[in-house]
Formats: sequence, C-alpha cells, structure tokens
Amino acid sequence: MSANTWRQPTGDSGPPSDSGPPAPPADGSTAPSADGSPGPDEKTGADMTAAGDGAVADGTAAGDGAGRRPPRRFWSTRRLPAALVALVSAAAVGLLLYDVVAVRAGRTAMSWRRRLADELATRPLDDTWMIVGAAVAMALGLWLFLLAVTPGLRRLLPMRRPTGIPRTEEIRAGLDRRAAALILRDRAMRVAGVRSVQVAVGRRKVKARARAHFRELGEVRRDLEATLGETMTSLRLARRPVLTVRVRRPKKD
Repeated sequence: MSANTWRQPTGDSGPPSDSGPPAPPADGSTAPSADGSPGPDEKTGADMTAAGDGAVADGTAAGDGAGRRPPRRFWSTRRLPAALVALVSAAAVGLLLYDVVAVRAGRTAMSWRRRLADELATRPLDDTWMIVGAAVAMALGLWLFLLAVTPGLRRLLPMRRPTGIPRTEEIRAGLDRRAAALILRDRAMRVAGVRSVQVAVGRRKVKARARAHFRELGEVRRDLEATLGETMTSLRLARRPVLTVRVRRPKKD
C-alpha cells in the first residue's frame, strides 16, 4: 500500500473528499482546525510560552530562596589596633636597625641591647621574669590573633537582603542594636498598662523588663510578646533573636 492510499475506517462514515492533507494557506500562517481549536503549531507555541513562564518563575523562586546566602556579620577595619601595632613595630625595628648599623660602623652597642643580651644568656627559663615576659607576649599574640579572625562590630545586626529585586545581591544593611532597642522600647510603651520598660538587644537575645501599674500581669505580658514579636519581624533581621519578656509591679513608695 502506498503512502497516499486511503484506508476505509470502520463505521458508517464515508471517505473524505481528498486523500491528501489540506494545503496550507498562501500567506504561510497555520490554519485552525474545523472545531475552532488552534493548530499544532499554535499549541506548540502556547506550550512553550507556558513552560518558559514556569521556568522563569521557578528560577526566580530558586534565586530568592536557596540561591541566596545568608548575610554575614560586618567586619571591622581595626584601624586603632593596626595603627598601634604598626607604630610600635616600626619604632622597635628602626631602633634595633640603627644600633646594628652603629655597631657595624665601629661604635659600641647601646646599653639596653647589651643588658638584654646578657639577661637572655644568663637567666634560666624557669625564672619569674622570663615566665612573666612569655605570658605577656603570648597574651598579646592571642589578642592580635583574635582581632584578625573575628569580625567585630558587635553593635551592628545584619538585616535580610531584599528579594525579587534585580542586582541587589551585593546590597548589605545593618541595624544598630541601640536603635533597635529604642524602636522596641517605643512600641512597648504603647501597650496598655505598661508604666516603664527596659529593652536590651543582643546578638541572639532580646530581653524586655516592664513595670505594669494596672491590668493583669499575664495580659500585659501576652500583649508585650505579641507587640514586640511583630516589631522584630518588621525590623527584617537576618537572624531573629530570642525574645524574653518579664513583667512585674512597681514597688510601692
């Protein structure tokens, strides 16, 4: 049977008027089917558009979620410690180099260097001054090492990065802990029954101590927890601190 031979279908319907497929329109467009549904090319284009939209949506969701790294803490520049270490090191090295050059030029060494060399050559290692000097040097080195490996700027709380906005990957924002404490204290004073409140904001904990002059302490505590919780959410901190609320009656005069 050739490719153009038509096979009689089973049933009462008659054969079609022609054996070949319908000719495409002269302008090159896709002709719709008899029931008004779009042709195969139109279906393919619609499916591709829907798939593309889904891929873009999935990519945006992935970029806003798992693709973003959590904000890190801000690193301090350590200008004052670095300047002090640089000045002391430059002064000590310069003085030692001057004395070495003077000795090479035929002059006698400075008294402090001769005495230091004699003390280091004659004193035993278990001497008190040797132990004290080693402890001071070790403490100074440990302090410098901690300054080098820790970020510092503990007063700045990193905030969450904006999502859904292009080219915001490098934007970093921080909130001062004292400013956050003032905001939380202002919101807490709006709670009915609160006479005074003290808020301490740390890197991991927020402690609120309030004094209530009317209403039940349990009700005031629940309202304070709800108000401060909503305020902490609005601050958009990268790491939400743990909230602790304590309410008591003021002392009677």
